[in-house]
Amino acid sequence: MSRMRVVVDTDLCEGHALCLNAAPDVFELDEDDRAIVSAVDLTGDVLARVGAAVIRCPVQAISLQST
Repeated sequence: MSRMRVVVDTDLCEGHALCLNAAPDVFELDEDDRAIVSAVDLTGDVLARVGAAVIRCPVQAISLQST
């Protein structure tokens, strides 16, 4: 079974922060108000909330990738 990792394309991110609403323990904003990943343990409920963040991102800057 492959593990998942979350990736934020900071070139696409516009700082809407909807990902922070969905998973505040996984995302934070950097000094340019772009989302960055602050947690890497994507299991159970955390993975579900990251999936919600992927769906909610209006510019599709967040993706889940298998490792």
